[in-house]
Amino acid sequence: MNRHATRENALKILFQLDINDKHPEEAIEEQFESLEVDTYLKSLVEGVANYKNTIDEKIAEHMEKWSIDRIASVEKTILRIAVFEISYREDIPVNVAINEAVELANSYGDEKSGKFVNGVLSKIIA
Repeated sequence: MNRHATRENALKILFQLDINDKHPEEAIEEQFESLEVDTYLKSLVEGVANYKNTIDEKIAEHMEKWSIDRIASVEKTILRIAVFEISYREDIPVNVAINEAVELANSYGDEKSGKFVNGVLSKIIA
């Protein structure tokens, strides 16, 4: 599985975790019952789940006139993945994390999601 597809799958799993009270490993297993789980997928899901509060604080610090609770779940999950990659994954270039997040936002969010995600992430890295 390529990294883009891995991020898409992480988005789906983390979105479910945001709604349901499950352990990350359980959510991964449910999503991929018959497939071998990619180590990067496991890293993303478990990393975002483990650092969720710290990641949310970082996002909230860089938002103007918004609270993290007002962000739609899709955009919030995409931001969490990108902030995790930027903050905790040295093997992912910052511009790659941002570009991937914007792509996911354009695919899974509404017409303004990509610009919103790009704006928040740009403030975080500034």
